Amino acid sequence: MRNIFLFIRRYLNFLIFLVLQGICIAILVRYNKTHEAYFSGVSMEATGFLDKQYATVDGYFRLKAENKRLAEENNAFRNMLASNFSGPDTSTIFYLDSLVKDTTQRMRKFTWLPAKVINNSITLQNNYITLERGDGQDVTKGMAVVAPGNTIVGVVVNTSKNYSVVMSLLHRNSKPSCMLKKDKNTGSLEWDGKDPLVLTLKNIPKSSKVLIGDTVLTSQYSSVYPYGLMVGTVSKIESDPASNFHTLRIRPATNFSAIQHVYLVANLLYAEQKDLEGKIDEDLKKIN
Repeated sequence: MRNIFLFIRRYLNFLIFLVLQGICIAILVRYNKTHEAYFSGVSMEATGFLDKQYATVDGYFRLKAENKRLAEENNAFRNMLASNFSGPDTSTIFYLDSLVKDTTQRMRKFTWLPAKVINNSITLQNNYITLERGDGQDVTKGMAVVAPGNTIVGVVVNTSKNYSVVMSLLHRNSKPSCMLKKDKNTGSLEWDGKDPLVLTLKNIPKSSKVLIGDTVLTSQYSSVYPYGLMVGTVSKIESDPASNFHTLRIRPATNFSAIQHVYLVANLLYAEQKDLEGKIDEDLKKIN
């Protein structure tokens, strides 16, 4: 308190001057229109500047609440997007296989069902793909799965009402029958569980004039896959001197790391074929 009195005492004359100067300015502005207008403009400029700075500071401290409000609003809008709602795909595409005909010239028919991939693995030894289409939309075990471009993906091994699980070609138990496009020699396609960019085609006879880059297709012996679908290309040829067969390294045509949509292919005569083949042993016993 003492310091305040000492300050006033020391600067008393200057403080009296400031007070009197303020009174003079107030009288001048109050009774002179020119000075009043000028002072009013300066005052508004100063007030506007101070208000702007205050708003900036106040807005900074309100950012957290504003961000929360915007996040909630965005979330509400996102929940209204059509992409958040999914229904089972019930569409069907019919393809005619002109390569296989019976004695009445009727063409064998496959049913193709489009499906969306919702889960996929490529880094395990046994990889699976999950599709958003199940037995409620005509999916059954044993159906072939084909990527856009007619490259093979795998086989359906399990289904629920709205989903199905596919055993990928990148699975150690996947062994589809495949052939070389050039000379039709047939072998078994396998995966060793290591590199997703390398498959193995075994039991190709050494008499086959296979070359690097030759095309590999599904064979006519596959009861699951339609004949002639693209499998991949030969990337390496290995020959065992103790064997009469080549072991071919195949680069798959399907990009398994980027699969988004596929087709499920139903062989409408699959059940009939398996039923007939299953009766062979019984028929042999009857004959003997």
